[in-house]
Amino acid sequence: MNRLDTRFAELKTKKEKALVGFVAAGDPTLSASLDLITAMCHAGLDILELGIPFSDPTADGPVIQRSAARALKEGASLTRAIEMTKTLRERTDIPIILFSYYNPIFAYGLEPFYRDSLAAGADGVLIVDLPYEESRELTKCWEKENCFSLIRLVAPTTPKERMKKIAGNASGFLYLVSKTGVTGSTGLDAGDVRDHVKNLRAVTQLPICVGFGISTPEDAKILAPHADGIVIGSAFERTIEEHQNDTDLVKRLEEQVRNFKASLR
Repeated sequence: MNRLDTRFAELKTKKEKALVGFVAAGDPTLSASLDLITAMCHAGLDILELGIPFSDPTADGPVIQRSAARALKEGASLTRAIEMTKTLRERTDIPIILFSYYNPIFAYGLEPFYRDSLAAGADGVLIVDLPYEESRELTKCWEKENCFSLIRLVAPTTPKERMKKIAGNASGFLYLVSKTGVTGSTGLDAGDVRDHVKNLRAVTQLPICVGFGISTPEDAKILAPHADGIVIGSAFERTIEEHQNDTDLVKRLEEQVRNFKASLR
């Protein structure tokens, strides 16, 4: 079993749901980012989504757009995110998923990206703008041992037959977008999410994690019974943005992680 499979199996035994946390690598600075993420992992994240800052994050809302801009200004890049992954792997054993758009990976080189990410200790990648039909170009050089996962996205508008195709070529877990729109937007409907999860479960045995628009522990608690994990991103990045110059930023994020995790037990 890889780290993702092991983590979900452990959580199932404990009757807990996974807290998946997104943080942009390099926000607010490269050194501060490493310390913040390390603290968040130790505070209770079950899976880390390490965001690769990109200049045109079309699927992301204003909060994460600004986090990417801050990180890029500080010199963040895919290369440095992979280096950060290697350092984090020395500090934590939780699964690490690289979260990126396709352009930085294509520019880096598809085979070198796979080789270097795996060597650094990453467990997979989620690529926001890579359609299912185009992903073979990326994965054709991957080994078959299932030690590096391509996390697939499923939208609330995805037809059931397409869900089946996407799920059939996925590994690790499936990321179900809770609603149309961009990250951080409001207007969650728990009933809609429940129905989307039900439809997706009918075509897969993989864990299903729900993200987009989940901003409070109360939101997470409402959705947790329907999913295997909850993805939090904009809420963490908003804390970083609002308190980036405060000496207690680490403690604020640790408390925020603990509160979200408590809502999933």
